Amino acid sequence: MRLLCNKGFLFYAEYNFRLFFMLLFSKKEVLLSNDLDTLLPNFLVSVLQRKKLVYDSHELFPEIPELVHKPLVKKCWSLLEAWILPKLKQTYTVCRSITEFYNEKYNANFKTILNLPTKKEIELGCFPFDSKGKKIILYQGAINIGRGLELMIDTMEFLDDAIFVIVGYGDIFDNLIGRVKNKKLDNKIYFLGKIAPEKLHKLTPLANLGVSFEEDLGLNYRFALPNKIFDYIQAEVPILVSNLPEMKQIALEHHVGEVLKNRNPAFLAKQIEALMEKDFSNELKKAKQELIWENQEEKLLNIFRNCE
Repeated sequence: MRLLCNKGFLFYAEYNFRLFFMLLFSKKEVLLSNDLDTLLPNFLVSVLQRKKLVYDSHELFPEIPELVHKPLVKKCWSLLEAWILPKLKQTYTVCRSITEFYNEKYNANFKTILNLPTKKEIELGCFPFDSKGKKIILYQGAINIGRGLELMIDTMEFLDDAIFVIVGYGDIFDNLIGRVKNKKLDNKIYFLGKIAPEKLHKLTPLANLGVSFEEDLGLNYRFALPNKIFDYIQAEVPILVSNLPEMKQIALEHHVGEVLKNRNPAFLAKQIEALMEKDFSNELKKAKQELIWENQEEKLLNIFRNCE
């Protein structure tokens, strides 16, 4: 869908307006709304045409970091959520904490569907740089605020014989490149930008450690359960994650890594060095059999089968 406006209020207004008419004149049996920014047109069409509606919430949308300093915009999204969510019967979200939050706040019936990868066999590619004799620390995902990437860059000053690889793109991509240059860490930190999933699948297993250092910037990040954590596990790469409830539970329950003990770069470097000397191979092999989409899909299918 090509839009005339591509940012701000006008973007959402135009997108929802056009989505409403597209849905209105499309043949359908069930409407699926993906996150709050698509819910209004889906809801209106479901009411007007008496169609079934399923709501898939990937996050606590009003709590995203981009809205932290925009109270009026946040209020608008919150009012929309409060108006529609209690009226929905088939709803699901990506982790236990968000499920409990919505069910308590709106007396709703959200179910938890973990956003897991499909089972994969390990295939090995190669990095576009020389990594011989180096331990690889990997971050893959969005390059946005609150991902703890600045912390990991600063930590690389205290790590010898290690390379930090950043895969992905986002709002602070250029800022991070500048930070690396200012610290003269070009030989220890590599930005690979966007990479197609099939190629990334072959790079992830090359890592010795996968990191996910999201900061506690409101409830959305506090309850985060990033896809990359499960991708690391599927590639049999141990993880180091923030001390936030959902990430922490995966790391500790499945014994596939550790939780950040301190956000001081020097202290963190010591934790990383010790962690990369540990062997998590048996636990990772077990976890990768459990944390796959094949163990979730029947739950999702039942939601659609039970649409009223």
